[in-house]
Formats: sequence, C-alpha cells, structure tokens
Amino acid sequence: MTTTHLSADEVALFLRENPGFFHEHADVFADLRVPHPHETRAISLGERQILTLRAKAKDLEWKLSGLINNASGNEKISRTLTAWCARMLAEPDAEKIPAHIIDSLASLFELPDTTLRLWEGGTKVPERFTQDVSDDIRQWAQALPNPYCGPTEGHAVSAWLGDNAQSMAVVPLRDPASGKLLGLLVIGSAEADRFEPDMGTAFLEIIGELSASALTRLLDPH
Repeated sequence: MTTTHLSADEVALFLRENPGFFHEHADVFADLRVPHPHETRAISLGERQILTLRAKAKDLEWKLSGLINNASGNEKISRTLTAWCARMLAEPDAEKIPAHIIDSLASLFELPDTTLRLWEGGTKVPERFTQDVSDDIRQWAQALPNPYCGPTEGHAVSAWLGDNAQSMAVVPLRDPASGKLLGLLVIGSAEADRFEPDMGTAFLEIIGELSASALTRLLDPH
C-alpha cells in the first residue's frame, strides 16, 4: 500500500470541487477540530464557521456605521450650505456681499480666518477688498486651475491672513458667465494639516462658484 501526501492547496481544491463530501461523510464533519482563531484550544468546524460569520457581521456593522456617519455629515454640510446661500440671496445691498461671504463662512463653517480680494468689480467693491493685490499675485492666480491647498509659507496671499495661519486654501473666483477671474477667496488655518495638497477640493470649488456668482452683482454694467 502506497501513501499519497497531499498539500494543503490540493486538499482545499478537492473540497471546493467536491461540495458533497461532508454530506456523504457527516461523521468526519462532526469530528473535525480546528484551531480557535484567538486561543490555543481546538474547536469544531461548525464553531469556527460561527466565529467567522460573527467577525464578518461585526465588520459589516462598522462599515454601515461609517456610511451612516458620512450621510449625517453630508446632510449637515448641505443644510449649512443652503443657509449660507439663502443669506447671500437675501442681502439687498450688493456692496455688503464680500463681507457677508467671509463672515458667513466664519460663523457657519467655523472658518474664522477667511478673506477675499477682488480686482474686478468696478467702483462698487469696498476698498478693503481690493488692497494688497500685486501683479505677481494676479499672475499666480490666473495660473490656478483648481483651488490651492497647502502651507502658507512662500505665498504672498498668506499676508492677507492672520499671523497664526499655517495652512490655507486659495479658491479662484471666476465669473460663471465669462470665466473671467474676479479675485481670490483665501481660507487660513492655524493647523498645518488642515489644508493639505492631496485633499479633495470639490467642496471648495462649490464655495468658489457660489461666491463668484453672488459677487457678479458688483460688476459694472457694460
């Protein structure tokens, strides 16, 4: 009589290809003992399957909890964004819109170090929102395809923020009709990792589009 040695992979393949094996050999299934996943003792195959199913159920619970938390967070952002838009739409005085934008972002989204500068808009733009805009800043802004997120160091626009700003988001404000760059919205944070280069910018882009649309009320008629 010869002895055939099967590898673990061969045994696994055999069981996959012969799903009726344990049905035909129920006594083998009942007597199988396998290692406990977290202890040194052995347990039955049935117990091991139950433990595996419990672990999968726990993992699914964590994933479901994460989805619920994300949905709740997105709903909160949506409500806050709607409130912000409603405040802008209700503002009868166009000259107050720049201040309204940064004040509302500070209060509703907890972004206290926020400012903007405009170099398009004519005589209606309050003077404090047109100061300290150099040609270099304008050229840099023109080259921004998307919002900039990263450290404040080495960027002239950081001078518009408070002294404690370590990171910032710079959002181009473009006329939705012509695509012309009207200015920049700058949001600073004392946390160095609040705005990072690899972060998503979809929310910032929405803020920029809505702000720019509201600011077009300041443009001088042609």
